[in-house]
Amino acid sequence: MNRDMFKNIILASRSLDKCHAIKESMLKKGLGEIGVEQVDADDTQALVALIQKHKPKVVINVALPYQDLTIMQACLETKTHYIDTANYEHPDLAKFEYKEQWAFDRAYKEVGILGVLGAGFDPGVTNAYVAHAQKHHFDTIHTLDILDCNAGDHKRPFATNFNPEINLREVSSKGRYYENGKWIETKPLEIKQVWAYPQIGEMDSYLLYHEELESLVKNIKGLRRARFFMTFSQNYLTHMKCLENVGMLGIKEIEHQGVKIVPIQFLKTLLPDPATLAKDTTGKTNIGCYMTGIKNNQDKTLYIYNVCDHKKCYEEVGSQAISYTTGVPAMCAAKMICNDTWSVEHFKAGVFNVEELNTDPFMEELIKQGLPYEVIER
Repeated sequence: MNRDMFKNIILASRSLDKCHAIKESMLKKGLGEIGVEQVDADDTQALVALIQKHKPKVVINVALPYQDLTIMQACLETKTHYIDTANYEHPDLAKFEYKEQWAFDRAYKEVGILGVLGAGFDPGVTNAYVAHAQKHHFDTIHTLDILDCNAGDHKRPFATNFNPEINLREVSSKGRYYENGKWIETKPLEIKQVWAYPQIGEMDSYLLYHEELESLVKNIKGLRRARFFMTFSQNYLTHMKCLENVGMLGIKEIEHQGVKIVPIQFLKTLLPDPATLAKDTTGKTNIGCYMTGIKNNQDKTLYIYNVCDHKKCYEEVGSQAISYTTGVPAMCAAKMICNDTWSVEHFKAGVFNVEELNTDPFMEELIKQGLPYEVIER
């Protein structure tokens, strides 16, 4: 349904196996041809050569967060619009922040291109939900809780639903939230609340630090508190704690029988590839934003969320809901750039988070593409 917009698609990766598998899958479904290319996303000049060869209007970066800066640099050198779904993470430090990506803003302005940061679901759609609420439902938003629930069952003793290295680094790191003008740090998974997720039920939800908090606190004026919660089963937490206790979540190089390895990268090799879990995964996800604030001098509460079904996602595109809810928004963001809804003429040029752009057409496109949302207000 989108090939009229995306006539020429080039899928590039260090390893071509998955690219060819996706290409064959698309042909079998009658979705047309795509090109595939091999590239090292850590090599800026190799990326520049690839972009110059094909001259795309936009590059969608769904590589590892460690590679954001090289890809942004390649887009800068080739004057090509840029989209990603996760902010830059330091390979040798379990820490992520937008600072180094925001630093591209002036250079992107000078060459006249857009860089859209965090255009997956969270970050991405969650940012759009907050911007939508600020524009249409509140005069001022005072508190924000982003609530991410995956109630899926993949029938494995232990596995992660996206890149194991990134997932486990995120979950085992210290929590962090914003309140009354300052950032407050917590021990990993120290704060828990039980939340009743529509179509799912009550789930234990743990406070994490998540990247969209950094940009939302900067861009949504009047916020007094902003937090992020994610659900985990006791089984998941027990496995993770055991792995942490024996050093398998370590991110520093160690020597094993004369070979240097990074424990968490070795663990990633042992764990199931998240892509292989899709056909067996059942259940639903619910991701949304619960906000309180003021409208017309009256207190107001708003909960805006999306529910996605793992099985239905697999039937449609061959992936589970985690990949679906990340990929569809990134595609919608690319559509906003390709049809000039998000154009340099409308927003000038530079580097933007989703909440800084016009989110109304973006949210309309999400509905058309299979990610509708519900709103509960009182």
